[in-house]
Amino acid sequence: MAIDKQEYIRKPEWLKTKINTNESYMGLKKLMRGQRLNTVCEEARCPNIHECWSERKTATFMILGDTCTRGCRFCAVKTGLPNELDWGEPERVADSVKIMGLKHVVVTAVARDDLNDGGAAVFAETVRAIRRKNPGCTIEILPSDMKGDYESLHTLMSSGPDIFNHNIETVERLTPRVRAKATYRRSLQLLQRVKEISPNTPTKSSIMVGLGETKEEIIQAMDDLLAHNVDIMTIGQYLQPTKKHLNVVRYYHPDEFMELKEIALSKGFSHCESGPLVRSSYHADEQVSQAAAQRRINYMKGVEEQEQKEVDFNF
Repeated sequence: MAIDKQEYIRKPEWLKTKINTNESYMGLKKLMRGQRLNTVCEEARCPNIHECWSERKTATFMILGDTCTRGCRFCAVKTGLPNELDWGEPERVADSVKIMGLKHVVVTAVARDDLNDGGAAVFAETVRAIRRKNPGCTIEILPSDMKGDYESLHTLMSSGPDIFNHNIETVERLTPRVRAKATYRRSLQLLQRVKEISPNTPTKSSIMVGLGETKEEIIQAMDDLLAHNVDIMTIGQYLQPTKKHLNVVRYYHPDEFMELKEIALSKGFSHCESGPLVRSSYHADEQVSQAAAQRRINYMKGVEEQEQKEVDFNF
């Protein structure tokens, strides 16, 4: 049941977050500015930025510039004509991951419909650069649909990400109103094609609730994702970033998010994050596949053994 628009000017108590601008938060902010990097944490006004930057020391890098060629009605990222590609960006991202000491990194990007490959080549090089400089770090990628171009998808998947994430964002009925230049079915087909290219790579997708969808439509979206071999699902509350964006139709109670999580897991998703403040990359390090996590553990073990050998040699 939708709440009248006049009733939800004030957000409910469970949507309040604490601000923590501690040394870790300020250090990451300074690093991003110094490296001329963008994060979706800032650009999309993520409500979890203080938790991730201050407590978990994680961030989601947004590459290919800060200007999107699409104008989705839920998103706060700037829309317009993007700048030229910055081929130095992949190395700067990789260096920042190393400085931050991340064990898991999420890389997303603005939609670049002005490029033939949708930016896949730069995306892939960013993954490779992170891998070269941070062999023990697991990598999750969150690209646009690249206009459904599967050659571009092959280019991207050739870099070997540990998790492939692409969001359907909302239920099928609301997609034309919520997402610009994207289609529900094309996103599902993209996720399925990833499994055809790389069967062992976990796939992930996310929806926002509170835009006017029904419970039955949410459950149908779950079934659609599972039918296209998606492993992980995240569900979060839509929050209106500015007055120019879509209004919130309803705020879901935390108990409702818990119920949706239970439904998702019972249907067969390997993992589901569901909550008012959950976003696509929320606690992403906890969702990495066991195989990818083990690869990181083995690498770190090898580093420790090598360091011990050097100590023994010096003695």
